[in-house]
Amino acid sequence: MRRAVGIGALGAAAGLGWALLEAQAYTLRRVTASVLPAGAPDVRVLHISDLHLLPSQRRKVEWLRTLADLRPDLVVNTGDNLAHRNSMPAVLEALAPLLEVPGAFVMGSNDYYEPVLRNPARYLRDDSRSPDAPVAPPLPARALGQAFSAAGWADLTNTRAQVEAGGVTFSFVGVDDPHLERDRYPAADAGDPGGTMTGEPDGGGPVLRVGVTHAPYVRILDAMHADGCSLILAGHTHGGQLCVPGYGALVTNCDLDRGRASGLHGWPGVRPDVDGGASGSSWLHVSAGLGTSPFTPVRFACRPEATLLTLTAAR
Repeated sequence: MRRAVGIGALGAAAGLGWALLEAQAYTLRRVTASVLPAGAPDVRVLHISDLHLLPSQRRKVEWLRTLADLRPDLVVNTGDNLAHRNSMPAVLEALAPLLEVPGAFVMGSNDYYEPVLRNPARYLRDDSRSPDAPVAPPLPARALGQAFSAAGWADLTNTRAQVEAGGVTFSFVGVDDPHLERDRYPAADAGDPGGTMTGEPDGGGPVLRVGVTHAPYVRILDAMHADGCSLILAGHTHGGQLCVPGYGALVTNCDLDRGRASGLHGWPGVRPDVDGGASGSSWLHVSAGLGTSPFTPVRFACRPEATLLTLTAAR
């Protein structure tokens, strides 16, 4: 009996050690979505999310800086950059080369509030949020957003904006963090060019409607799909963070189904490139993100990631 207990303890220790190492195995994913009109050139979009950066995480800072070598046309940051009240200088250092590229961003809960120690079992409930949760110290989300905006990134907090990148006009619609129920879906602006267009409005290139949210709650995904978004970008889920090989994510920390916990999918149906696009779905990309809470610094079968998303002409 003692031998069995000892072997079990060694196995658990080995699993924990691997999960600690995997949380630092930063990975670049490459995916392709055919969302542009015929004849449009490819556009490279770097999707980053959930950095949860601590000031001490120098290796993550340096890895993030190398992403500029990919020469993306556009950067989209779907929030949860901070993990400590003193993290903002490290975040700006990490993203400095990318801030020279056209970009857009929304905030997540861990841009507004510092992580606090909580019972991890709450993530197994249908809704991990709790009115009895400890009060979390505030983080400098406003200052971070101002720094991003000053560098030229579009702030999509409950608003719309247009960004020119790679010969395409990105007509963005974004919301504040739905996990904190800060989302207020913005009304369409007068003269809004709408979703993907095959023409060239005002003599320019194609227009692509893109929805951006931190947490991919169903109500937001439905609203963005109904709004004509051909592509929706989100984070928050950590891809499940602790996954079971052959089964996938156990949770998404929101009401999104586990099958879409990370990666490129369709919403509300199958991917638009299945059955000739008959589903009428939008493309949905959910990033597994690059970090974790400092209180649960582990990942299993779910490496931390950034994604280079190549947008191509529809076939």
